[in-house]
Amino acid sequence: MVHKHAFEALDRTMTDVFSEGRSIRSDIPFGGKVIVFGGDFRQILPVIPNGTRQEIISAFLSSSYIWSKCRLLRLTKNMRLTIGAESSNMESIREFAKWLIDIGEGTVGDDNDGDAIIEIPDDLLITDICDPIQSLIDFVYPSIIEQSRIPGFFPERAILAPKNEVVHEINDRLLSLFPGDAKEYLSSDSICQTEQILYSFQESLYSTENLNALKISVLPNHRLVLKVGVPVMLLRNIDQQKGLCNGTRLQITFLGKRVIEAEVISGGFMMYTTFVKFLDNPESLKLEDLVLR
Repeated sequence: MVHKHAFEALDRTMTDVFSEGRSIRSDIPFGGKVIVFGGDFRQILPVIPNGTRQEIISAFLSSSYIWSKCRLLRLTKNMRLTIGAESSNMESIREFAKWLIDIGEGTVGDDNDGDAIIEIPDDLLITDICDPIQSLIDFVYPSIIEQSRIPGFFPERAILAPKNEVVHEINDRLLSLFPGDAKEYLSSDSICQTEQILYSFQESLYSTENLNALKISVLPNHRLVLKVGVPVMLLRNIDQQKGLCNGTRLQITFLGKRVIEAEVISGGFMMYTTFVKFLDNPESLKLEDLVLR
């Protein structure tokens, strides 16, 4: 995403610094030092405020005079997918990776002039048009009640969703499948009264009903409903040495008024039991560290 002018400025600066008192040719980039660039032009475009398509393309590093002096190295092996994978699945992994690259290159489908029709393989499609979300849940989490206690069942499965409302719907569907009574936790919803003069104005402007109805990605929801046995994910770094960090997946084993007991089911600290304590008022627990996944 960096503008090419930043790289060109670095090139001129390093050439000036390392050429002083030394016989370095002016055509050698970066004063003869090796610079490694990383990234993919197909991922994210440089940000040009109110820029046209031509201005955005011209901001790429590939449009700079430096590009002709660069050596292009391509990463062709998907380490994340191939490590630990069975040899029988390697060919399908390679075919899927090639299919994704072909879509990015625009070589899939008919002539691509901005719009193209792409045929998606049948094994990637949800064919149930009546209730596609339930069909997806049944595919990713088959026999969830019987297998929820099997080690490795939840860490190997996840559902990605593009929007928060879809995430909430999937979470509610999965939660309803677990037996037992659900326990509700609410966040603290009172306005800070340190500014006494502005308190009455803020209270009328930002009502608790409006604040509690907000559902945005940067803040946890006001209402969190959990059951014993459901998987959750930490969103804060609590104790990294014990594996309690952002992204750690846990499974609820006990729900109390002030304590939530869960065991780690992902990473190198599996089966480590942790108590996530919240010392607020039991009627208004502040659970900013947990989100249902």
